[in-house]
Amino acid sequence: MAVPVWDLPLRLIHWALAASALIAWFTANVFDVVHEIAGYMVVVLLVLRLLWGIAGNRYARLHNSIRAPRITMIYLRQMMRGETGRYLGLNPAGAAMAVVLLLSLAVSSISGWMQVTERYFGNEWVELVHTYSSNLVLGLAVVHVLGVVLVCMLQKENLVRAMITGMKRQR
Repeated sequence: MAVPVWDLPLRLIHWALAASALIAWFTANVFDVVHEIAGYMVVVLLVLRLLWGIAGNRYARLHNSIRAPRITMIYLRQMMRGETGRYLGLNPAGAAMAVVLLLSLAVSSISGWMQVTERYFGNEWVELVHTYSSNLVLGLAVVHVLGVVLVCMLQKENLVRAMITGMKRQR
């Protein structure tokens, strides 16, 4: 039996953030206008995600997801042994990844914005922060996708479909 977990605003923000970040990354130094628009979209979506992290359903609320680092490390060790446990919302690794991705996206988009301001234009450290944080976001996104695939295989559940439909098996 499937139950509603991920609400529509959360799913829309999730996929729009993914698309905007990818568009920004792949258009850097190629299509500057598209890159900037995608970067500003990331900022808007981050603000919406933070607001929805307060006002959304229990699975969207950020304070319900965040767990102590020790719990996350225990979960990762268990996952490597094929023992994932069952979570309707984010598992500890997924919650940690969400936090790290959101923070990295914030650093990337803020440093990107700083680059187009009069004060920081051409500032080398701002450019380096933007480059490294943007590359970190892409690397984290790859790890996130691989983690989703691994958990899908271990739990025999399509988590991608759950993030599209909002429904997960109750089990």
